[in-house]
Amino acid sequence: MAIQVLKQFCQTLRPKARALLFSSSCSNHDSQSFVTNVVTILINHRSKSRWSNLRSACPNGIDPLEFSQITLHLKNKPQLALRFFLWTKSKSLCHHNLASYSAIIHLLARGRLSSDASHVIRTAIRDSDQTDDQNCRFASPPLNLFETLVKTYRDFGSAPFVFDLLIKACLDSRKVDPSIEIVRMLLSRGISPKVSTLNSLITGVCRSRGVDEGYAIYREFFRLDEEKGEISRRGCSLRVTPNVHTYNELMLCCYQDGLVERMEELWHEMRSNCKPNAYSYSVLMAAFCDEGRMGYAEKLWEEMRNEKIEPDVVSYNTIIGGFCKIGDVVRAEEFFREMALASVETTASTYEHLVKGYFSVGDVDSAVLVYEDMSRRDLRPDASTLDMMVRLLCDKGRVQEALEFVRCAVSKYDLIPREKSYEVLMKGLCFEGRMEEALKLQAEMVGKGFQPKAEIYGAFVDGYIRQGNEEMARALRKEMLQNEMQS
Repeated sequence: MAIQVLKQFCQTLRPKARALLFSSSCSNHDSQSFVTNVVTILINHRSKSRWSNLRSACPNGIDPLEFSQITLHLKNKPQLALRFFLWTKSKSLCHHNLASYSAIIHLLARGRLSSDASHVIRTAIRDSDQTDDQNCRFASPPLNLFETLVKTYRDFGSAPFVFDLLIKACLDSRKVDPSIEIVRMLLSRGISPKVSTLNSLITGVCRSRGVDEGYAIYREFFRLDEEKGEISRRGCSLRVTPNVHTYNELMLCCYQDGLVERMEELWHEMRSNCKPNAYSYSVLMAAFCDEGRMGYAEKLWEEMRNEKIEPDVVSYNTIIGGFCKIGDVVRAEEFFREMALASVETTASTYEHLVKGYFSVGDVDSAVLVYEDMSRRDLRPDASTLDMMVRLLCDKGRVQEALEFVRCAVSKYDLIPREKSYEVLMKGLCFEGRMEEALKLQAEMVGKGFQPKAEIYGAFVDGYIRQGNEEMARALRKEMLQNEMQS
């Protein structure tokens, strides 16, 4: 039904389209003969001779109108039409305008060559943005391309998702305003883009203008504030409804902005319209976990299991991270074991949550066991996780073990330790009187772009004093004062 409405929409613009296009606009006999000759070469000649013959047949190049006519004859040969288009571009034989771009875009959409059509759309927008065409109605190149695509739609028997491709191309180019206007013009004629396209646009608005505007666009585009009778009077024969991905994207944007109450509102709204999936539960659980509301997070977990929705790795990592954050590592380990029994593959994040949990309660032995298990599985730790392990081990006087962890992380994962890791290690080495090793580590730290601070100098001074090397201690104090004056 939507396709029929689209055809009617395009039909209203056909008078202008005829002047713009070609069905009988090329009254010049020579031009018609030229088009026929080029089409014959394209269709009948082999690829080896095709392009050289075409070059001979086009000594003066190709007019955009002629290109559109030629393309129309290649309706059922989109791949050949694309090669012809690329050939004209590479040889600079045609100064393409919006009409000729629209011709090839329609053919590619009709042939379901979406990625190629998207590429040409982006090229058309970029090229028209650099030219000053007095015949264009809008100041925005995407809107002018949209208008041209509408006018030429029926002639090429195009596919409705050509407008989805245009909207997504605008979003990729961060042209949010034209995307919104294109959707509004389509909706005003009773045509709706795909739900996935609307979801992408809503997400784009949320990220560029904030959740409030994104939510307003969501309600407008899905016509949630209109009665069915009003929609019918406006001529919309098909009402597209939001799906679970719509709500997931909105909830994620709210989560990133810390709007937990708005997330809960969206959650209840989603439950009225569609069934949440594992990701839906994970996003809301993450918000509760961040606030330490583990009781609410567990209720969501139980509800998810009651709904026969199997938790995925994101769900497990979220709940494990939440319990580790409040120091309830015992409960986190229960979910970790359940994760293994459910054959859900662990990730580096899973282990990092547990390391942080044991770090928070000062359980160095358990943290070491988790970290070593993570290393055996070849899961790359984050620099912050390594930093925690170094601090935890050094605090317990296990400096050599901490140093070995750092060496392993550098050699195995090419990981660059944080500045704090170097500082803690050097303090520990100096405290144990291992001054030569501490100096080598300092040189390595400087080589990584970190400069020693006053507390590092202090650690070295204290170490040399304990060794009875007052001369070295005085030299370091002097160097430290000079550095402070220079900074």
